[in-house]
Parts: sequence; C-alpha cells; structure tokens
Amino acid sequence: MNSDPPAHIKAGLEIHQQLETEKLFCSCPSDLSEQVNGLVLRKLRVSVSEMGEVDEAARLQTAKNESFQYEITPNSCLVELDEEPPHAVNMEAIRVGLEMALLLHSTPVDEVHFMRKVVVDGSNTAGFQRTALLSMGGWLDVGERRVGIQSICCEEDACRKIDRKGDTVTYRLDRLGVPLLEISTDPDIDSPEMLKAVARKIGMLLRATGKVKRGIGTIREDLNISVSGGSRVEIKGVQELDMLPAIAENEAARQRRLLDASGRLSERKHAIAHGWKDMTAMLSSSQSTVIRRSLNAGSIMGGMVLPGYAGLLSSGGQSVIGTEIAQRLRAMGIHGILHSDELPAYGVTEEEKIRVATVLGAGGGDAFVLCAAPLSRMDEAMAAVVARAMQAADGVPEETRDAKEDGSTAYSRPLPGRARMYPETDVLPIRVDRKLLDGIASELPEPFEEQAAKIEKEFNLHRQQAVQIAEEGYGKLFTDLGSRYGNPAVLARILLNNMPEAEREAGASFEDLSVLEGVMARLKDGAFAKEAVPGLLVCMLRGSGLDECISALGIGGMAKEEAAGIIARIVNEHVDLVRERGEASVGPLMGLAMKELRGKIDGREINSLLASEVRRVISSKGA
Repeated sequence: MNSDPPAHIKAGLEIHQQLETEKLFCSCPSDLSEQVNGLVLRKLRVSVSEMGEVDEAARLQTAKNESFQYEITPNSCLVELDEEPPHAVNMEAIRVGLEMALLLHSTPVDEVHFMRKVVVDGSNTAGFQRTALLSMGGWLDVGERRVGIQSICCEEDACRKIDRKGDTVTYRLDRLGVPLLEISTDPDIDSPEMLKAVARKIGMLLRATGKVKRGIGTIREDLNISVSGGSRVEIKGVQELDMLPAIAENEAARQRRLLDASGRLSERKHAIAHGWKDMTAMLSSSQSTVIRRSLNAGSIMGGMVLPGYAGLLSSGGQSVIGTEIAQRLRAMGIHGILHSDELPAYGVTEEEKIRVATVLGAGGGDAFVLCAAPLSRMDEAMAAVVARAMQAADGVPEETRDAKEDGSTAYSRPLPGRARMYPETDVLPIRVDRKLLDGIASELPEPFEEQAAKIEKEFNLHRQQAVQIAEEGYGKLFTDLGSRYGNPAVLARILLNNMPEAEREAGASFEDLSVLEGVMARLKDGAFAKEAVPGLLVCMLRGSGLDECISALGIGGMAKEEAAGIIARIVNEHVDLVRERGEASVGPLMGLAMKELRGKIDGREINSLLASEVRRVISSKGA
C-alpha cells in the first residue's frame, strides 16, 4: 500500500461474470479442460474498420509482430477456431442477462444486436470479440448510496493464456466463447472502499440467479478511475474483491504524482531534442549485469537527454515518469532501460553516470535515459521515450493498465476508441418482447432479506448465518438440501466454512455444487461422520469421486461397539492419567480418540463413550 494521503476519486466499475451455460455461439460445454487434442499456429493483423479508421490500441498490438499458438480442447469446435460461422445464440445466456437487467432496474433493449470488437492480442482467434447490448440505465442501492448502472452487455470470453516463449504466445480454446455478462456502473463511486462494496453487491445479485460460475477466474472487475485534474484510466483484470481498494488508492497516488510532475515541468519549459547517441562502446566495459546482459544478447545501448527532467523521473524514492517510460517500452517488448534519477545503481557507478552525462551533454537540471534494444528498433524505442516524456507535461494520459497482484498497475495500451467496434453480420438479431420479459420477471429470485428470514425460521439457523447464505447465493441450494437431508447446521458450516477452506487448501474450486448432494445424502445415511467432511471436500477437489475419497480416507461408518472397544483401549493405555485427574482426563483423551475415530463416528458420540469409560475406570478404582 502506498504512503500517500487518501484522495477523492471518481470511479466506475465493469463486472465481468462467466455464466454456467453452454458456450455463447455453439453447444460446446463451458468447462475448462486440461486435455489438448491439437495445435494451430496463427498471426493476426489490424485492419481498417468499416468507417475507414484504424484503432490505435490494435495498431500498436500488431506492431509487436507476435505469433499465436492455439491448443484445441475437447470442448472447442470449428466455431472457436474461426473456421465456421457462429451457431444460434445461447438464449439461456441472454435470459440471465435480462434477469440481471430487471434486478438492477435497467431498461432492456427492444432488439439484441451483436457487434464485433477488434482484439488482436491473440486472445480471440477471429481477431474480434462478439458483444451485445442488453439493457441501459438502472441503479443499485449500496447502503445509503445509489449508484447508477450504465449498461449490461453479453459477450464471449477470450482464450485462456497458457504460456509465452519469445514472440509466441500459447492460448487454450477451452474458455473461448464462454458467455460473459458485463455490468458497467456510472462513475458515481468516490472512495476505494465503496468500490469494493458496489462490486460485492453486484456479485451477490449475480449469484442469486443461480446461473453463474464460481471460483477463481470466473469473475473479474475492471475499473475506470480518475482524481481531480487527472484523466480516466481503465484498469483491467482485478480478480480478487479485496484488492479493489488497494488498486484504487495506488492509482490515485500515481495520478497525483504525475500531476505534480506536470506542474513542475510547466515551470521549466524545456524542449526535448529528437535524437539519441550510441553509448555501446563507452559502456561495453561496465560491470553492470543489466548492461552486460543486454549487450551479450545483441542489443546496443542508446542514450538520450531529457532537458529539465532531473528529479522528475524519480522523486522522493518513488519512480514517477521513469516508470511510465519503462512500462511504455515493455509494452513494445523492450525491457532494458535505466535513467539518471535512479543512478548509481544496478552496477552502474557514479563515475559512469558522470561520463554518460558529459557525453550526452546533460546539464545540472537535465536527466538522461539509457535504453537497450536491437539497433533495428532503437529509433522506435527512443521515439516512445520522447513521446511519453512529452506527454508528462499534460499530466495523466488516458490509457488502459493491467492490475498486478501487489496492488499496483502497469501500462498495457492506449484507451480503445470507437474504431474498434463494427456490426456482426453472422448473428441474427433477437427480439426482446413483453412475453419474454414477463417470463423472466416471474422467476426473479427473492430479495436477500426475505430469503434470509425464511432460512432462519425454517431451519432454526443463527440470523448471521442465514444472511450470509442468502448473500452468497446459496439460498435455493441450502433450502433444497436442508429440506431433503436435514443437518442444516452442518450444511451451513459446509457452505460457509468447510468449502472455502477446502478450496484454499486444494487450490481449486467446486464449479458444480451438485456434488454436495452426494455428501449430504451419505452423511444422512451414516456413511461417515460430519467431522470427515473437510477432508472429503479436499479429496474431491483433487479429482477423486466421493466413494473413492471415503475409501481412501478410511472414514466409512463404524459400529458403536467397535468404537467403544477402541476408546476402552485408549483409556486403558492412559489409566494413570484417569486415576490422577478423574473426569478432567476426558479433555486430553478426547484428542487421542479423535485421531483414530475422526470422521468414522460422530464427535458427540465419541465424547459420550469416552466419558462413560472414564467414569467406569474411576468407579472401579473406588470399588
């Protein structure tokens, strides 16, 4: 987390949620797959839109000259390979989107039309993503605040990125075409914590439909954010709700630092000369591992003066414009850059810094940049350095950035423009009539408050548990399983505690919660005790079936007589402890008994048998 003071922000959210349906334009399953049946190698290039324009973000992506390798999976077909036109639209996905529109008081369109959105980073084999507007407007109440809903769209998810080697990126086709709902809010959010609250509330409504996927990677948040005097910056790919406040705070601090640098630059008013010098010979004997590694890889070292930029590339121990320049170059595939505000460092000595400044003609108020790149790309790299440095005078540029795990962000590309959108001619429009909407309205989930009240009353649960079950979207599942198999307290603990803990331990998620029916049914039949459930869930998440896990963990139901014999043996082995501590020995002996009997017989039954055996031993001692 940054140490800068908190800032007022202006922000909006885009929630992207995968739906639990077949794919959007074919009948292939939408589950992920680890089976690869073949490979296809492709290259993509940008083209002029039907309006005669070229999207700048797509043009820069094409300039990277990357190749894309696609792994064919059992749940991909010719539609995903872009060798066959899309099939009829998955109407279940459209219905879920319209259901969310009604829940968010958003006005559905009269007719759904799909558009093509240019995407040439390889994540879509066709070079575009299909997306359709479902509704506009609406609102969401979060506490005492009302946040406007801008739009709800339905679109297809992209390929799953697997690997990158050099200029070749490998994608897997299993995720391509999975239906996504995109819910965009108005920029009504004014604090980092409110971002999290709004995202959480929308997530609750999505889960309430019972038709969305769950687990890591199935939902992500993009945010648009600015501070006073800044510009709209889009941050993509936040997958953890708890990271939203940190990312917002860090972005606000970044924009304030850039605005401060802009103000200082306006006072200096120095022009940047377009030109660079080859510093390779001078630095060839440097002991810097950064420089030596770059030179050994065939790059040259170029140097350029940035007049008046001293103290602005880094400031107060924080990199400012220097990081912005470095990230802009990394997006072009150029990674070797050093600048004077951070030197001496990375093996570059003070003497080397002075020599470079002298050769480049940098004065006391000037900064310089050293860049490692192939000779064929040095002009391009230095032009990018000049462009980003000059852009700094204007403050905060509009751009798209990627969220990172530490809460920071990195430059990705310019904000896309309207040139990236054009009509989809292979998908027929879908009429949204009153009959369709009335049918959806009749099946809307109950409000969370009503669900929680019913669960609390019917199953005698604690109010907090009932509310959490409803808000997590488990209301219908809990009511169904609890009514059929009993053990509501155990079921609540499974959903709210055991399952999340098992998912963290196994590093996987239950994509289909119907597996819990088998667990509850076997528990009711006495196949195992409730204490066995956590271990069972972990075992099942690692790929084994329920019966396999029961056998592997050795937790099949045990007769009461057999358990009593084991407990008698344990007590007999620790008879001195019983005679010394009397009934107080039940506590320490319970731990030993649970080691042998956990999951095989109910814990309360173990405690009862143990207490009875301890009393028997005490009684015999008295006799």
